[in-house]
Amino acid sequence: MIPLRSTERIYSKPAVTLTLIGINVAVFLYQLALGPYVDEFIRRFGIVPDHLHYSSLLTSMFLHGGWLHLLGNMWFLWIFGKSVEDSMGHEKFLGFYLVCGIIAAVAHVLFNFYSPVPTIGASGAIAGVMGAYLIMFPRARIVTLVLFFVFITTLDIPAAFLLLYWFAIQFFSGVGSIGYSQVSTGGVAWFAHVGGFLAGMLLAKLMGARPRYHRWYME
Repeated sequence: MIPLRSTERIYSKPAVTLTLIGINVAVFLYQLALGPYVDEFIRRFGIVPDHLHYSSLLTSMFLHGGWLHLLGNMWFLWIFGKSVEDSMGHEKFLGFYLVCGIIAAVAHVLFNFYSPVPTIGASGAIAGVMGAYLIMFPRARIVTLVLFFVFITTLDIPAAFLLLYWFAIQFFSGVGSIGYSQVSTGGVAWFAHVGGFLAGMLLAKLMGARPRYHRWYME
Protein backbone atom coordinates (compact mmCIF):
# COMPACT_ATOMS: atom_id res chain seq x y z
CA MET A 1 0.00 0.00 0.00
CA ILE A 2 1.37 3.37 -1.06
CA PRO A 3 -0.24 6.53 0.35
CA LEU A 4 -0.97 9.12 -2.33
CA ARG A 5 -2.53 12.02 -0.42
CA SER A 6 -4.30 12.82 2.79
CA THR A 7 -7.78 14.25 3.12
CA GLU A 8 -6.72 17.02 5.50
CA ARG A 9 -6.83 20.60 4.34
CA ILE A 10 -3.79 22.69 5.27
CA TYR A 11 -3.95 26.41 5.94
CA SER A 12 -0.29 27.44 5.72
CA LYS A 13 2.63 26.76 3.43
CA PRO A 14 4.59 23.72 4.68
CA ALA A 15 7.87 25.64 4.68
CA VAL A 16 9.72 23.37 7.12
CA THR A 17 8.57 20.17 5.40
CA LEU A 18 9.74 21.52 2.04
CA THR A 19 13.03 22.71 3.54
CA LEU A 20 13.70 19.32 5.12
CA ILE A 21 13.00 17.62 1.80
CA GLY A 22 15.35 20.06 0.06
CA ILE A 23 18.14 19.44 2.58
CA ASN A 24 17.82 15.68 2.29
CA VAL A 25 17.95 15.85 -1.50
CA ALA A 26 20.94 18.21 -1.43
CA VAL A 27 22.87 15.97 0.98
CA PHE A 28 22.12 12.92 -1.15
CA LEU A 29 23.40 14.68 -4.27
CA TYR A 30 26.55 15.52 -2.32
CA GLN A 31 26.89 11.84 -1.40
CA LEU A 32 26.70 10.92 -5.08
CA ALA A 33 29.43 13.45 -5.84
CA LEU A 34 31.77 11.79 -3.33
CA GLY A 35 32.09 8.72 -5.52
CA PRO A 36 34.29 6.06 -3.87
CA TYR A 37 34.65 8.18 -0.71
CA VAL A 38 30.95 7.92 0.15
CA ASP A 39 31.46 4.86 2.40
CA GLU A 40 33.87 6.80 4.60
CA PHE A 41 31.41 9.71 4.70
CA ILE A 42 28.57 7.42 5.79
CA ARG A 43 30.68 5.79 8.50
CA ARG A 44 31.57 9.22 9.84
CA PHE A 45 28.11 10.77 9.83
CA GLY A 46 25.90 7.67 10.07
CA ILE A 47 25.15 5.82 13.30
CA VAL A 48 27.65 3.06 14.07
CA PRO A 49 26.44 1.66 17.41
CA ASP A 50 29.72 0.02 18.47
CA HIS A 51 31.66 3.22 17.71
CA LEU A 52 29.10 5.92 18.34
CA HIS A 53 29.63 9.62 17.67
CA TYR A 54 26.81 11.41 19.46
CA SER A 55 26.58 13.97 16.66
CA SER A 56 25.59 11.12 14.31
CA LEU A 57 22.26 10.82 16.15
CA LEU A 58 21.42 14.05 14.33
CA THR A 59 23.46 13.88 11.12
CA SER A 60 22.40 10.33 10.21
CA MET A 61 18.81 11.40 9.58
CA PHE A 62 19.91 13.47 6.58
CA LEU A 63 21.76 10.65 4.80
CA HIS A 64 20.28 8.01 2.49
CA GLY A 65 21.46 4.81 0.87
CA GLY A 66 19.96 5.19 -2.59
CA TRP A 67 17.32 6.89 -4.72
CA LEU A 68 14.50 4.57 -3.60
CA HIS A 69 15.45 5.06 0.05
CA LEU A 70 15.44 8.83 -0.40
CA LEU A 71 12.28 9.09 -2.52
CA GLY A 72 10.29 6.76 -0.28
CA ASN A 73 11.19 8.70 2.85
CA MET A 74 10.58 12.10 1.30
CA TRP A 75 7.21 10.98 -0.07
CA PHE A 76 6.02 9.87 3.37
CA LEU A 77 7.37 13.09 4.88
CA TRP A 78 5.37 15.11 2.37
CA ILE A 79 2.14 13.11 2.81
CA PHE A 80 2.09 13.35 6.60
CA GLY A 81 4.47 16.19 7.41
CA LYS A 82 2.60 19.08 5.86
CA SER A 83 -0.54 18.46 7.94
CA VAL A 84 1.39 18.00 11.19
CA GLU A 85 3.41 21.14 10.50
CA ASP A 86 0.24 23.09 9.75
CA SER A 87 -1.22 22.00 13.08
CA MET A 88 1.92 22.47 15.20
CA GLY A 89 3.36 25.56 13.60
CA HIS A 90 6.68 25.80 11.79
CA GLU A 91 9.12 26.23 14.69
CA LYS A 92 7.55 23.56 16.89
CA PHE A 93 7.39 21.15 13.99
CA LEU A 94 11.10 21.53 13.25
CA GLY A 95 12.04 20.86 16.86
CA PHE A 96 9.58 17.98 17.01
CA TYR A 97 11.00 16.38 13.86
CA LEU A 98 14.59 16.56 15.07
CA VAL A 99 13.77 15.25 18.55
CA CYS A 100 11.83 12.31 17.08
CA GLY A 101 14.77 11.51 14.82
CA ILE A 102 17.19 11.52 17.75
CA ILE A 103 14.91 9.34 19.90
CA ALA A 104 14.51 6.92 17.00
CA ALA A 105 18.29 6.76 16.60
CA VAL A 106 18.76 6.06 20.32
CA ALA A 107 16.17 3.27 20.12
CA HIS A 108 18.11 1.70 17.26
CA VAL A 109 21.39 1.89 19.18
CA LEU A 110 19.86 0.31 22.29
CA PHE A 111 18.69 -2.73 20.30
CA ASN A 112 21.89 -3.01 18.23
CA PHE A 113 24.48 -1.95 20.78
CA TYR A 114 27.43 -3.88 19.35
CA SER A 115 26.61 -3.59 15.67
CA PRO A 116 29.40 -2.25 13.43
CA VAL A 117 26.95 -1.51 10.61
CA PRO A 118 26.27 2.19 9.80
CA THR A 119 22.62 3.21 9.91
CA ILE A 120 21.31 6.17 7.93
CA GLY A 121 17.99 7.64 6.87
CA ALA A 122 15.19 9.98 7.87
CA SER A 123 12.64 7.23 8.48
CA GLY A 124 12.88 7.39 12.28
CA ALA A 125 12.03 11.09 12.31
CA ILE A 126 9.31 10.53 9.71
CA ALA A 127 7.88 7.71 11.83
CA GLY A 128 7.54 10.34 14.58
CA VAL A 129 5.59 12.55 12.19
CA MET A 130 3.32 9.61 11.38
CA GLY A 131 2.75 8.95 15.08
CA ALA A 132 1.79 12.59 15.59
CA TYR A 133 -0.53 12.44 12.57
CA LEU A 134 -2.36 9.54 14.21
CA ILE A 135 -2.95 11.66 17.32
CA MET A 136 -3.85 14.87 15.50
CA PHE A 137 -6.01 13.50 12.69
CA PRO A 138 -7.68 10.35 14.07
CA ARG A 139 -10.53 10.48 11.55
CA ALA A 140 -8.55 11.45 8.48
CA ARG A 141 -8.46 9.19 5.45
CA ILE A 142 -5.58 8.49 3.11
CA VAL A 143 -6.03 7.91 -0.62
CA THR A 144 -3.86 4.84 -1.08
CA LEU A 145 -2.55 2.93 -4.08
CA VAL A 146 -3.24 -0.77 -3.54
CA LEU A 147 -2.04 -3.73 -5.60
CA PHE A 148 -4.29 -6.80 -5.73
CA PHE A 149 -2.17 -9.38 -7.54
CA VAL A 150 -2.24 -7.96 -11.11
CA PHE A 151 -4.87 -5.30 -10.41
CA ILE A 152 -3.99 -1.81 -9.25
CA THR A 153 -6.55 0.49 -7.67
CA THR A 154 -6.87 3.33 -5.17
CA LEU A 155 -8.77 3.10 -1.90
CA ASP A 156 -9.83 5.72 0.62
CA ILE A 157 -8.36 4.13 3.76
CA PRO A 158 -8.76 5.44 7.34
CA ALA A 159 -5.46 6.95 8.41
CA ALA A 160 -5.67 5.20 11.79
CA PHE A 161 -5.86 1.78 10.13
CA LEU A 162 -3.03 2.53 7.69
CA LEU A 163 -0.71 3.92 10.36
CA LEU A 164 -1.40 1.22 12.94
CA TYR A 165 -0.94 -1.45 10.25
CA TRP A 166 2.40 0.13 9.34
CA PHE A 167 3.43 0.28 13.00
CA ALA A 168 2.51 -3.38 13.56
CA ILE A 169 4.74 -4.42 10.66
CA GLN A 170 7.66 -2.44 12.11
CA PHE A 171 7.13 -3.81 15.63
CA PHE A 172 6.80 -7.48 14.77
CA SER A 173 9.61 -7.28 12.21
CA GLY A 174 11.77 -5.70 14.90
CA VAL A 175 10.89 -8.39 17.43
CA GLY A 176 11.68 -11.04 14.85
CA SER A 177 15.09 -9.52 14.19
CA ILE A 178 16.24 -9.35 17.82
CA GLY A 179 18.15 -12.60 17.63
CA TYR A 180 20.21 -11.25 14.74
CA SER A 181 20.51 -7.58 15.68
CA GLN A 182 23.92 -7.80 17.35
CA VAL A 183 25.55 -9.36 14.32
CA SER A 184 23.46 -7.71 11.68
CA THR A 185 25.02 -7.12 8.33
CA GLY A 186 22.48 -4.55 7.28
CA GLY A 187 18.78 -4.14 6.66
CA VAL A 188 15.93 -2.08 8.04
CA ALA A 189 16.25 -0.28 11.38
CA TRP A 190 12.92 -1.57 12.67
CA PHE A 191 13.28 -0.28 16.21
CA ALA A 192 14.19 3.18 14.97
CA HIS A 193 10.76 3.21 13.30
CA VAL A 194 9.05 1.88 16.43
CA GLY A 195 10.85 4.35 18.70
CA GLY A 196 10.19 7.28 16.40
CA PHE A 197 6.49 6.46 16.03
CA LEU A 198 5.91 6.11 19.77
CA ALA A 199 7.93 9.27 20.43
CA GLY A 200 5.80 11.16 17.92
CA MET A 201 2.59 10.04 19.60
CA LEU A 202 3.86 10.92 23.08
CA LEU A 203 5.34 14.28 22.10
CA ALA A 204 2.18 15.27 20.27
CA LYS A 205 0.23 14.55 23.46
CA LEU A 206 2.71 16.46 25.63
CA MET A 207 2.60 19.42 23.26
CA GLY A 208 -1.16 19.60 23.74
CA ALA A 209 -1.99 18.74 20.15
CA ARG A 210 -5.74 18.80 19.54
CA PRO A 211 -7.31 16.36 17.10
CA ARG A 212 -8.88 17.80 13.97
CA TYR A 213 -12.12 16.15 13.02
CA HIS A 214 -13.07 18.13 9.92
CA ARG A 215 -11.60 16.78 6.71
CA TRP A 216 -11.37 18.18 3.23
CA TYR A 217 -9.95 16.80 0.04
CA MET A 218 -6.88 18.52 -1.35
CA GLU A 219 -6.31 18.31 -5.08
